[in-house]
Amino acid sequence: MSNRTYLDFAATTPTDPSVLAAMLPYFSEKYGNPSSIHSFGQETRAAIEAARQQVAGLIAAKPEEIVFTSGGTEADNQALEGIAWANEKNGNHIICSAIEHHAVLHCAEFLKKRGFAVTVVPVDQDGLVSPEAVAQAITPKTVLVSVMHANNEIGTVEPIREISEVIGRRTKDEGRKIYFHTDAVQTAGHLPINVAELGVDLLSISAHKLYGPKGIGALYIKKGTRLTPFLHGGGQENNRRASTENVPGIVGFGAAADLAAQTMAEENAKLLPLRDKLIKGLTTLIPDVRLNGHASVRLPNNVNVSVKFIEGESMLLNLDMLGIAASSGSACTSGSLDPSHVLLAIGLPHEIAHGSLRFTLGKQTTEAEIDLVLEKLPPIVDKLRRMSPLYPGGKK
Repeated sequence: MSNRTYLDFAATTPTDPSVLAAMLPYFSEKYGNPSSIHSFGQETRAAIEAARQQVAGLIAAKPEEIVFTSGGTEADNQALEGIAWANEKNGNHIICSAIEHHAVLHCAEFLKKRGFAVTVVPVDQDGLVSPEAVAQAITPKTVLVSVMHANNEIGTVEPIREISEVIGRRTKDEGRKIYFHTDAVQTAGHLPINVAELGVDLLSISAHKLYGPKGIGALYIKKGTRLTPFLHGGGQENNRRASTENVPGIVGFGAAADLAAQTMAEENAKLLPLRDKLIKGLTTLIPDVRLNGHASVRLPNNVNVSVKFIEGESMLLNLDMLGIAASSGSACTSGSLDPSHVLLAIGLPHEIAHGSLRFTLGKQTTEAEIDLVLEKLPPIVDKLRRMSPLYPGGKK
């Protein structure tokens, strides 16, 4: 199929040609092990440190606070488990939100089975986490709070700075430390990030969400944070993450971070009107459609809607046959028949949560592609509704 429309950039982005060009020499020309002391190894070591500076610059961190990982999932797991095990003597309580990525929620469940207490803070109908609810959930044994910067499904951007402030006020007079982690996989490279202004101790990033390669991510670890290493076996990453470094991936990550810092403002200026046009068109042209997530405090490329009386999977398959790629939620759970935990958390009943579609835009997205969706989706919905026993007037 030659003319295909890709609107699933939250799942992954294409590697930018300039990023690929930066990576290529490190597969076969500059191939030394960065731990080796000879010139081959020192060449790749220098490339890693240059990339570390680029990634740190994207989030206004210090290079030594960046630890490269295999992706966002490992970064999330390292944050939760690393803090839990390193600070177990100070407490065994962890707080996270109900709409976290499963990399956080499943890790929290893993820790719960091993003796940690976990509090899952609810969200409102727009998917916003209340700073006051976080403050109320804190106990004398709380060691970590994890709230994502923006939700990968519904696009709501969370009040991270405000949550950091209430954590600080809550513990100011108690003489102890509660670490704060945020999963910024959907925002790094798409929204300006300054870790000091956010007030976080740990922050997760993934390269393939910002036009970099898959299989490489990073965890920002604020200087002074007590963290137990997740992997053991070597002294790489300043003894914080054992394993021979993925040099091509790291170099590509650095190049992608540098590119994102240069093009973010221009890309967002393009995507915002396209996003708003798609939202307006879907909610105007198709009856009984609900926008999920906050109407304005949302990612500039995210459109998530629920279409009543039909299932999202059916719509996706019909769109795909027309060459239009979208999703019904997180790519990590796209094979599941269960409704999105995020949509259930914002109060949608199961039957409406099942009828969700997520369109996420990228720098290749054109207005013609938005017009194509608005042309093709309404008749698909009409056809499926006429076949649905749930729809008034549909097939009985």
